[in-house]
Amino acid sequence: MGGVTSSIAAKFAFFPPNPPSYTVVEDESTPGRLVIPEVPRRDEVDILKLRTRRGNEIVAVHIKHPKASTTLLYSHGNAADLGQMFELFVELSKRLRINLMGYDYSGYGQSSGKPTECNTYADIEAAYNCLREQYGVKDEQLILYGQSVGSGPTVDLASQLTNLRGVVLHSPILSGMRVLYPVKRTYWFDIYKNIDKIGMVNCPVLIIHV
Repeated sequence: MGGVTSSIAAKFAFFPPNPPSYTVVEDESTPGRLVIPEVPRRDEVDILKLRTRRGNEIVAVHIKHPKASTTLLYSHGNAADLGQMFELFVELSKRLRINLMGYDYSGYGQSSGKPTECNTYADIEAAYNCLREQYGVKDEQLILYGQSVGSGPTVDLASQLTNLRGVVLHSPILSGMRVLYPVKRTYWFDIYKNIDKIGMVNCPVLIIHV
């Protein structure tokens, strides 16, 4: 029952760009390396395909800054994908002198599967695991950034980790239901119950509303 309700809620919660703004191909000059032809090629950028625990393959970008001591894991907002976010990611990395990973949720861009609440939790987990295992990022070096619907997976992951450097919530939602109705309690069929999870986040939190 919960899965059915979550699927119905997903139809109102997720709006992936259609068609996607980008493609992913193998670099002809460097076998095994992936590129996005629609954006400028940069040596400091890795294009990745990550397998999630729910069996989907998501696309992620990792941008390295030579003077970085911090990594930002960015969960973007609705109606956007990596092709549209790419230049912002590059600019953030450059101006803040940080490494940055952004990823597309299942069903967004060139990521496989369908966008659901549970899939986004698996998506951010795959990105987090990649940062730890492939790039050697420690929790105390990591800031989670969640924008709009991206606050859901961000708060969920942050509530499970104890040593994060920080969390940034950009126009976050209290929960899916509370976006639509001024309810005062959490219902079992609600999605992204950020209001119930935020108390379990024990690192510095910055909330931005614009």
